[in-house]
Amino acid sequence: MFLCFLLCWTGVDAVYNLKYTVEEELRAGTKIANVTADAKNAGFALGNRQPYLRVISNSEPRWVNLSPAGLLITKQKIDRDAVCRQTPKCFISLEVMSNSMEICVIKIEIIDVNDNAPRFPTNHIDIEISENAAPGTRFPLEGASDPDSGSNGIQTYTITPNDIFGLEIKTRGDGSKIAELVVEKTLDRETQSRYTFELTAEDGGDPPKSGTVQLNIKVIDSNDNNPVFDEPVYTVNVMENSPINTLVIDLNATDPDEGTNGEVVYSFINFVSNLTKQMFKIDPKTGVITVNGVLDHEELPVHEIDVQAKDLGPNSIPAHCKVIVNVIDINDNAPEIKLLSENSEMVEVSENAPLGYVIALVRVSDNDSGANGKVQCRLQGNVPFRLNEFESFSTLLVDGRLDREQRDMYNLTILAEDSGYPPLRSSKSFAVKVTDENDNPPYFTKPHYQAMVLENNVPGAFLLAVSARDPDLGMNGTVSYEIIKSEVRGMSVESYVTVNSNGEIYGVRAFNHEDTRTFEFKVSAKDGGDPPLTSNATVRIVVLDVNDNTPVMTTPPLVNGTAEVSIPKNAGVGYLVTQIKADDYDEGENGRLTYSISEGDMAYFEIDQINGEVRTTKTFGENAKPSYQITVVAHDHGQTSLSASAYIVIYLSPDLNAQEQIGPVNLSLIFIIALGSIAVILFVTMIFVAVKCKRDNKEIRTYNC
Repeated sequence: MFLCFLLCWTGVDAVYNLKYTVEEELRAGTKIANVTADAKNAGFALGNRQPYLRVISNSEPRWVNLSPAGLLITKQKIDRDAVCRQTPKCFISLEVMSNSMEICVIKIEIIDVNDNAPRFPTNHIDIEISENAAPGTRFPLEGASDPDSGSNGIQTYTITPNDIFGLEIKTRGDGSKIAELVVEKTLDRETQSRYTFELTAEDGGDPPKSGTVQLNIKVIDSNDNNPVFDEPVYTVNVMENSPINTLVIDLNATDPDEGTNGEVVYSFINFVSNLTKQMFKIDPKTGVITVNGVLDHEELPVHEIDVQAKDLGPNSIPAHCKVIVNVIDINDNAPEIKLLSENSEMVEVSENAPLGYVIALVRVSDNDSGANGKVQCRLQGNVPFRLNEFESFSTLLVDGRLDREQRDMYNLTILAEDSGYPPLRSSKSFAVKVTDENDNPPYFTKPHYQAMVLENNVPGAFLLAVSARDPDLGMNGTVSYEIIKSEVRGMSVESYVTVNSNGEIYGVRAFNHEDTRTFEFKVSAKDGGDPPLTSNATVRIVVLDVNDNTPVMTTPPLVNGTAEVSIPKNAGVGYLVTQIKADDYDEGENGRLTYSISEGDMAYFEIDQINGEVRTTKTFGENAKPSYQITVVAHDHGQTSLSASAYIVIYLSPDLNAQEQIGPVNLSLIFIIALGSIAVILFVTMIFVAVKCKRDNKEIRTYNC
């Protein structure tokens, strides 16, 4: 086996060619080559998984096959003579494509083996020759056939014995050899009327093979004159698809005899092929050859017709000529477009395919020859694809950016037109489906989310939902959510919130506004691609205050909810008994407190609702009780108000000085009076200075005058 690497370049695109040479008759299952290894050595880019190469076209799928591992193996015994008959070169061609969409053309030349011997169609050949046939007269003999080609085909003929007759070997237009019997000595029927020879056909194999037939020659009495053609060989041209009875040639063989001895009959020689007999007919009286079938240049461009003319006299010697009919091609075949892909109606390409990426092979053929078979192709429309033409096929390449999210399907049409007159056209339409790649990360509908949540929420309660979209398909567009690890007040954020696969966020614990008024965390959206793509959004949870804290009394100090204070017995109206203070950890209205006296000796005391100051409302007489009791309540302004109370016991003491007790009030009054006095003094001083300055100015003006 012989291997040849060949790399063809057109622009920046490469087509790799591998050529192998094998002999025919290989048994089924024979390994021809490791195409994977040879292609890799030639620089061909292969994928990482089987099948490394995908067969796009195979001219002889019954003979050879490419395994998933890239081994070229015979499927059955290769018989070159059945595949290529007698053509000098015999090739099996495969076109394969790698996972990276590179193309490799594999050609396997089948070398002929001399496995067939020449064979004659019959076991004897009988001919009649007039005794007056002059030396040099020729008689065509029916030839042998050999399926082998080239040097293994028939190369020569021999006749034994060869003392009276000889052979002249001629080559036909198709390359086959025929023999003509040549009279070398004068014949005498009275001396010998019959001859028997052995005709042998031998091929050029090593060793050669041969076939024989018995040649019987009968010498007949002379006929004065024999028919004679004007030319030994005639060449004519006939257009293919010519109508039946179209004239091909009008043959004329002359015989000077009169009567039946001069009446000539025309016929095809017996060994003219059956196809030729189907395509043409000859008028036996006139020698006119006409079309009798459908001539097809593509099927057989040249026909060779062997004709004999024989008079009706006794012992006639026939005349022979050859008519070579060239079937002229006309533009009767439109171009044929084949899309070499797994699906001839649909081609798939990834949206991430780079420029120049091969997505399919296109083979355009035209059975006509010359200009009639020269085809030009083009891709119709403004599409991100183009055709790149090679010798035997074209590649369909990506020629622009693909984005499945913008357009996932293209309907392409390839137009092919030959150069005949008039030109013939054909078209092939197919769809290109753009497959999805994970090229889009999920995106949130908004970058920031915020939820207002009342404190003391139930653990597991729904808080809010985030949403992310991904325009990709399948797993590439399937979005899952997770909370990015962080801390809130020194604890994992996952102990506060959780998110499910739908983006719904739930509280894990009950929130306390007084501990955590607001906190933030990030939610990640991840698609199912490989590798996955992600994006983040920020979520802010605002914990709203709930009136869940009861006010707490802080002043005066309470013992078991009771406080005791003493005031002078002679305290007047408005005397400050004590100041009630309470705290509420809630905010806003929930934490704003109002004070009131709910029960007790309410006739003697009043309380400021805002600052909680408790003062007397009347004086105590001689008959006053030694102590008085009131219940003071501090309540907030929540929707459901919460309150705290204190039981105040007020003792009347004769030892205390009422002036001292109201000192704080008097000091305040004194401070206010002092400030007012200072303001009055400053005002009077400013008026005095202003008047004096005005008077001085008058005196100065008078002196100046």
